[in-house]
Amino acid sequence: MTEYTASVAWHLPPGADFQYETFPRDHEWTFAGGEVIQASASPDYHGCHSRVNPDEAVIAATSSCHMLTFLSIAAKKKLRVLSYVDRPQGVVDKNAEGRMSITEVVLHPKVVFDGDEVDEETLRRLHESAHRNCFVANSLKASVSVKPEK
Repeated sequence: MTEYTASVAWHLPPGADFQYETFPRDHEWTFAGGEVIQASASPDYHGCHSRVNPDEAVIAATSSCHMLTFLSIAAKKKLRVLSYVDRPQGVVDKNAEGRMSITEVVLHPKVVFDGDEVDEETLRRLHESAHRNCFVANSLKASVSVKPEK
């Protein structure tokens, strides 16, 4: 078992209003290694568009986890990956219970290998294995699909 921690901190600025439409959503995420992420709510919910919002973070974390799992599998199979670029998309909508949630995450990875030894079937199997073994995807209720790009 592995345990992770973070600090999420928000403070009402002196003299700031605390009404639903106007209270500031900006806050910080601090991780164990000291990294600090400037975060906010989604702009759809009165947040700051120039900061990371939790929905984007979940989508990015899903992509990152899939990528790292994929790279590990490829390395174990002695398939040399030169680059991996993904532009994941996520959808926030009402779920089956009528609550807002991330309902879908679609990954669009483009992988470049060193050499021509990886055909479409091998690539498909690598992505399927990465998806099956991705900790984040295994934790989500949302549908997660992989649509590799060429």
